[in-house]
Amino acid sequence: MTEVDYYELLQCERTADDATIKASYRKLAMQYHPDKNGGCKDSEAKFKAVSEAYEVLKDPQKRAAYDRFGHAAFKNGGGAGPGGGFGGGGADFGAFSDIFESVFGEFMGGRGGGRQARRGADLRYDMEIRLEDAFHGKKVDITVDVSSACEACDGSGAKPGTQAKGCATCGGHGKVRASQGFFTVERTCPACHGAGEVIADPCPKCHGDGRVEKTKTLTINIPPGVDEGTRIRLTGEGEAGARGAPAGDLYVFLHLAKHSIYEREGSNLHARVPISFTTAALGGEIEVPDPSGELHKIRIAAGIQSGRELRQRGAGMPVLQGRGRGDLVVQIDVETPTKLSAKQRELLEEFRRTETGDECPEAQGFFARVKKAVGG
Repeated sequence: MTEVDYYELLQCERTADDATIKASYRKLAMQYHPDKNGGCKDSEAKFKAVSEAYEVLKDPQKRAAYDRFGHAAFKNGGGAGPGGGFGGGGADFGAFSDIFESVFGEFMGGRGGGRQARRGADLRYDMEIRLEDAFHGKKVDITVDVSSACEACDGSGAKPGTQAKGCATCGGHGKVRASQGFFTVERTCPACHGAGEVIADPCPKCHGDGRVEKTKTLTINIPPGVDEGTRIRLTGEGEAGARGAPAGDLYVFLHLAKHSIYEREGSNLHARVPISFTTAALGGEIEVPDPSGELHKIRIAAGIQSGRELRQRGAGMPVLQGRGRGDLVVQIDVETPTKLSAKQRELLEEFRRTETGDECPEAQGFFARVKKAVGG
């Protein structure tokens, strides 16, 4: 299951400081607050989503757990959204205790002692999609080459039938201490490199690392409404950690291919539509399709000018993680005919003979100003 990243919801980088996250949340909360949007369900859903993201990222411990474990850190009763917390019960709190021991082990005095988590590296995957795919949503299979847990030793790094032993140098803590005057300096154990254990008989397939290179095929669920730069996080699909440590995450960054008709601005679509000068003069109706192929009828008022924008409500892109759609904004471009039949030319000549200047007030006004500017 794919879930939109909390940083993406708050429109912040992962390295953003607390002040930046808070400012972004306040801006978005003001924008989507239901009271400011007449009880709009889309705005309410967006408001709840950014509030849930902020509840996690404003708390240093929750944010650290989220950065390491993603959405999985707050499932099974963990609760980090609005109204949630880390207390409230033995079994649920026990799960979070395990998480925080791996993150803050040496500070919290947990069972992990001073061992380093050695979490696997995060990976980035850039994917280009069509506007139509962003409109409908799509499931896409991707292939990535990544280090995965060795199946022969189940990621332990030890030869099958054997197991790692506690490091005698650090006593299994992964760190050693040395006194220097009044101070005690703690550093990574040079014998086990922070693992807290040593492998005497390494696995022949992974050579004791617990990881092997593997090609994986993953299914990405692209939700409707994604935009340029939308980031989808696949928890645990990054590089495997050494010797059974947690895997990193895979981040899929989406990029929209240039479209031949539409330009996107948020959830709105913009399209330049040429119309004949007779339609512009007399008025009429045109049909403009959206990315799904559905035709939308747009009324053209008589006398419309080039550059005029007409808006069709609810004919744009779907709202990401919400309901409803943006608008389709059509920019009118009046096209002057370049090929005329003899009959058409005759009719236009007759029209020109009957012109008084009132038919095109802007042109009449312009030349009047020019005449005045050059002294009559």
